Amino acid sequence: MLAGEASGDLLGAELIHALRDQYPHAQIEGIGGPAMIAAGCVSLFDIERLNVMGLIEPIFRLPDLIRLRKNVYHYFLQHRPDVFIGIDAPDFNLGLESKLRHAGIPVIHYVSPSVWAWRQYRVRKIAKAVDLMLTLLPFEAKFYERNQVPVRYVGHPLADQIPIQPDKFAARRALCIDEHVTYIALLPGSRQQEIRYMAQPFLLAAQQILIQKPNVRFITSHTNEQRYQEFYEYYRQISPNLPLEFFTRRSHDVMAAADVVMVTSGTATLETMLYKKPMVIAYRMSRLTYQLAKLLVKTPYVGLPNLLANSEIVPELIQDAVKPEIIAQQVLHFLNHPDEVRVLENKFTELHRGLLGISANCISAAILDVVKKKSKIEFA
Repeated sequence: MLAGEASGDLLGAELIHALRDQYPHAQIEGIGGPAMIAAGCVSLFDIERLNVMGLIEPIFRLPDLIRLRKNVYHYFLQHRPDVFIGIDAPDFNLGLESKLRHAGIPVIHYVSPSVWAWRQYRVRKIAKAVDLMLTLLPFEAKFYERNQVPVRYVGHPLADQIPIQPDKFAARRALCIDEHVTYIALLPGSRQQEIRYMAQPFLLAAQQILIQKPNVRFITSHTNEQRYQEFYEYYRQISPNLPLEFFTRRSHDVMAAADVVMVTSGTATLETMLYKKPMVIAYRMSRLTYQLAKLLVKTPYVGLPNLLANSEIVPELIQDAVKPEIIAQQVLHFLNHPDEVRVLENKFTELHRGLLGISANCISAAILDVVKKKSKIEFA
């Protein structure tokens, strides 16, 4: 089992627990973060080596990534697993999965890459690399069915874990913060590059909001101590007097506790939606990466709530639109229009219900089906 970053680590941990419920003695190894390791995965390498994003940035890390993938491949050739499960991280996992499948190891990919949105030609590579694709979102499964790739829509596990009606005040008590203050969450992302691009506009936007609303307070959470330190350094330089409380590995509590969320595009936008929080989605990347993405992306939205709704129900600010004054204006709009927020919460609830999926045990059953089917083919 191999995950490449924080959201995949959480999904991997849930999957490990489901597998262990049915197969208590299952041995799981590969690459995982703290959640997967705590669930019982033996991580052969540090997950931080895979923590890279964008179109251009990975090129500078290419020698190490190639070396790492080669090491993982040879390890699993020598210690053949019953099944290999790649979790997200498609640029790393799909090449590895193709080689492992060619070597006769059953392969499942969990979490579809955004092949439906951009670089759609990758579906041909995916068809050769996997025995089964497990998708979290319904429109993804339809794309694979059209392209004749074995697929099973399993729903998003977070939709089952997060209650339809989250308890804001319970989250505030859990964080030991004031239950009666207006809080705005700053969630700039789980990767180093995201912190680098998003910390400054989020912090400057917070300063502008504070001028308009002197009684608001701010909260933030980071995936690990390293991301916390990186963000704190920007905070120290840009806005050391901002009333901001820091947390580590408490993103769900922070989302639940907040009144409005500034969030970097990615899985966190879905999590924020499931917590029924109005949000401003923002995303910046290197100039060259953005120009290439504009040529390749085939969808009008980047935020998962907007993709699921097929309309821009929450604001998206991309690249040059990521300006502190615009972020602040959008956040203040939510604070000043509670009626619009209630309408948005109802829409989020509707989308949440649509994502309630199959139980984790059914996912583990799908994995076992692939293992059994592959065994019959090999030993018939």
